[in-house]
Amino acid sequence: MAIVVNLDVMMAKRKISSGILAEEIGLTPANLSILKTGKAKAIRFSTLEKICKALQCQPGDILEFTAEEESL
Repeated sequence: MAIVVNLDVMMAKRKISSGILAEEIGLTPANLSILKTGKAKAIRFSTLEKICKALQCQPGDILEFTAEEESL
């Protein structure tokens, strides 16, 4: 996938655990894990906003676009 989720990196920089972040933003730890591992197909803007508020960061700190190489 061309979108890379750097949520775990930001959590480490802010020294916050998954359990605490999940509680702060109102997600289950299982759903937060799906986001962290990049397995989520979508994210609501409201959830992204809560994550950014909790981690005091910008959406671009969490989500990154990388071009995929096309195989012929």
